[in-house]
This record gives sequence, structure tokens and C-alpha cells, in this order.
Amino acid sequence: MAKLDIITAPDPHLKVRSTPVEKVDDEVRRLMDDLLETMYAADNGVGLAAPQVRVPKRVLVIDLSRGEEVTDPMCMANPEVIWSSEEVVSSEEGCLSVPEHYAEVVRPASVRVRYLDRDNEIRELDAEKFLAICIQHEIDHLDGVLFIDHLTAIKRNMILRKLSKMRKYTTVKPEAAAPVL
Repeated sequence: MAKLDIITAPDPHLKVRSTPVEKVDDEVRRLMDDLLETMYAADNGVGLAAPQVRVPKRVLVIDLSRGEEVTDPMCMANPEVIWSSEEVVSSEEGCLSVPEHYAEVVRPASVRVRYLDRDNEIRELDAEKFLAICIQHEIDHLDGVLFIDHLTAIKRNMILRKLSKMRKYTTVKPEAAAPVL
């Protein structure tokens, strides 16, 4: 496994729509493992998508344990939301690729997602609450969408200007007190 560099906005790689993987083979499993190692090394990370490490593939990982005993991290290839509830929730989101910035985002409260697991088996998962939010957030990354894209243009541009300044004057290390997706 290898710890990879997480890129930060406004890096253009974050705006690229990822390509599906043909199948989950050893190469994709290695990517999943690298994503997990990278996420665990980042403070409070609970999810990471391949585009966040400059790999434009539809692969993501999630582990809600946040530093506690690692349970069973989720590794998904080609995930797609096949159903979402009409009920929505507003939740504060952060992101390892948008360090030190948080905002309220409205998303469906529950989703059903279909994906390929580590064994290349098609799975479906019903998710609600924080897990549903995480899945939607990470799938957004696969489509070139950041959580700040759900904000007003004024708020989004203000965050991007701050990130550009931070990037220009310092080396940004993603750190945060709250869990970041």
C-alpha cells in the first residue's frame, strides 16, 4: 500500500468526470487499499474518492469508524445511486480536498447504491443518515462535483479564492476537527 497525495481545490483534476473500471482486479484493489491508507493518514477523513488523488477512475472508499477500531471499510467501484428518498437533510460537510472549509449541504436523507465490491461482485446497499451523505459526497467526486458546488456562487467563489491564496503562500495539509469526507 502507498500513501498518496490528496489534491485540493481549485485543482482542475477535481472537476473531471471519472471513467468506470471494467472490473475489480488486483490493480483496482491496490488502488482501494492505497485510498484507504491515504484516508486513514488524513486527519478525520471518513471517505476518499480516486479523483482526489489524481486517478480519474470511479472508485471510492468509506470508513465511518474515524480513528476508532476499523470495522469493515467500504470499497466501491462504479457506484451509482439507483434510488433516493424525497426526504432531504441538511448537514455540515467538509472535504479533504477543500481543507478547513465547511458548509451546510442539502441531500436526500436515504439512498440505495449499486456498485462492484472488492471481489468484483455487484452489490446494493441501502444507506441513511451520515452514511448516505458520505456516499453521495464521494460519488459527487467521481462526477467532478465538490460539496462547494452545491453552495451559492458567492459562497463557492469566496472559498475558492481563500484556497487559491492558501495554496499560493503555504503548503496545505488537510486537517480539521470535524470529520471530513
